[in-house]
Amino acid sequence: MPEPRIEGYVIVSADGMLADARNLMPDELKFEGDKAFFSAALDHADLVLHGRNSYEDQPNSPRRKRIVLTRKVGAIATDPLNPNATLWNPAGAPFAAACTHAGVDSGTIAVIGGPGVFGLFMDRYDVFWLSVASRVRLPGGEPCFPGVPAYSPQDILAAHGLHPGAPKTLDAAEGVTVTPWRRGA
Repeated sequence: MPEPRIEGYVIVSADGMLADARNLMPDELKFEGDKAFFSAALDHADLVLHGRNSYEDQPNSPRRKRIVLTRKVGAIATDPLNPNATLWNPAGAPFAAACTHAGVDSGTIAVIGGPGVFGLFMDRYDVFWLSVASRVRLPGGEPCFPGVPAYSPQDILAAHGLHPGAPKTLDAAEGVTVTPWRRGA
C-alpha cells in the first residue's frame, strides 16, 4: 500500500505569523481567495491533521476525518465530541498508528497547523502550500514554524529540502499569493 501523501497549508503575514499576539487568527489574515483555495484542498484530502487550537471552521469541517494532536491522551483515542476525530499524542504512539485508528492509510493528509504540528512533519511534506499576505504584519504574533522569525518561512521550507514552484495570486488587490513548495522539485 502506498504511503500517504502529506501536504501542509498555512496563510501567514509578511513577517511569517499565522496568528496575532493573542494566538488568534485575525480578520486581517482572512481573504476570500485563500479561504476558497484552502476549503477546496481540504475537501479533497482524505484526512486533516492539526493541533488542538487549530481548526478550519468551514461548513464541511464536521464531516472531515481528522487527527488532533494533544497531550490529553496517552497515545490514541477517539474524540468523545467528534466521532470523525482521532486524538493523538505523538509521544505515546507512532503517526502510522494514529492514521490506522482514523481509518486512513493512503491518500492525502492535509496538515493545517499550528507551529509545533507543522514542525513534526517538516521532513515529510510532499508539498507545502504557503500562502502569504504581503501587506499584513503581525508584530509579536504566533510564528508559523519553529525557527520563525529568526528565519523566514521560505528559509525554513528550503532548509528541509522543499523547493518553490510558481506562485499563484489568490487576491491581487490585497497582495495574497500561494506558493507550492515541493520535495525534490
